[in-house]
Amino acid sequence: MRTRSPKENIAAKPSIASKARESVVCSERIKSWPTKERPRERLLTEGPARLTDAELLAIILRVGQGTFRAGVSGKSAYDSALSILRDFRGLRGIDRAHIQDLLKFPGLGPAKVAQIKAAFELGKRLCAGKLTAPAFESSATVAGHFRPLFTGKRQESVIAVFLNGQNQLLGEQEITEGTPTQATVYVRRVIEEALRLSAAGLFLVHNHPSGNPEPSAGDDETTQHLCRACKLIGLILLDHVIVGENEYYSYSDSGRFQELMNE
Repeated sequence: MRTRSPKENIAAKPSIASKARESVVCSERIKSWPTKERPRERLLTEGPARLTDAELLAIILRVGQGTFRAGVSGKSAYDSALSILRDFRGLRGIDRAHIQDLLKFPGLGPAKVAQIKAAFELGKRLCAGKLTAPAFESSATVAGHFRPLFTGKRQESVIAVFLNGQNQLLGEQEITEGTPTQATVYVRRVIEEALRLSAAGLFLVHNHPSGNPEPSAGDDETTQHLCRACKLIGLILLDHVIVGENEYYSYSDSGRFQELMNE
């Protein structure tokens, strides 16, 4: 059955004929649609911004579920896309869903799930704007750069970022991925990688899946241990930035660095 919800994607602008089909219940394959109404053809002629979430997802899925042969009802890629968006409560839910949860959805096999996850990851990387040797001049720059990479993560993920003397990127390494509430950082691994890259300085950045960027006691302990280790070998720990849903916390900006070193 193909029905299109008016709440599906407010920003997209379906064609007049597409709007007319919103209230029509049918089970026809996309190939039977008028050519100018098919999602892929519309994307090529009108641009991706004109398509709804379901139409874009249908293009990624490519094929639907079941069969339309001999009068047996099937489910088109568009119908499947609508069902996925509904059951996972939109794009954010699909992004956050575990692979195993997606595989349990009727009609989604390993190939389709891989296509979906790959498309989301490409979008995150584009939003992150990874450039050659980006410069990190403030905590706001750090938070803005890494926030897209943390979008949808259910667990804390800690990334150590290594810089040269001009605060330009030499390399980054995901140190650990922990539970939804805490990630254990191995200070030794951070120091070893910094020495390997001949870094002049580094900073830590990690997410709080709860959306609240306020540091925990564990965050303070990790920061304090890393501060002391860096000081012993002449490295500069520039900051530890915690990224929340819409805000971030900077140990450097807040003055918490100095407080920890004085304890």
